[in-house]
Amino acid sequence: MDKLKEIAQYLVELKEWPAFKAGDTVTVSYKIKEGNKERIQQFQGVVIQRRGAGATETFTVRKMSGSVGVERIFPIASPFIENIAVNKHGKVRRARIFYLRGLTGKAARISEKKYFRPQA
Repeated sequence: MDKLKEIAQYLVELKEWPAFKAGDTVTVSYKIKEGNKERIQQFQGVVIQRRGAGATETFTVRKMSGSVGVERIFPIASPFIENIAVNKHGKVRRARIFYLRGLTGKAARISEKKYFRPQA
């Protein structure tokens, strides 16, 4: 099994992304190919989970489109991901916040983590 991981590590190029975890609001810029055209689409939502490790790591982003919840799973090592921007750091106590699927309206909000930066 270790040889398989070594080969995957050799073949897959991992990019450096900002640190984010479940509960954070992120914007993922994703390349979409339609025929011979290529465009970048923004997908902004809350990170529900991160799973896996290394080249096979994925993260799930959930957003509300109208009154319908839309979830999308992105592989971290995908060559189609152009950029990942962290908009807010959420204050959650779990690594997988699937309970968010059953909540709507104000109950589905996640409070923002406050950071104290000392003045230099």
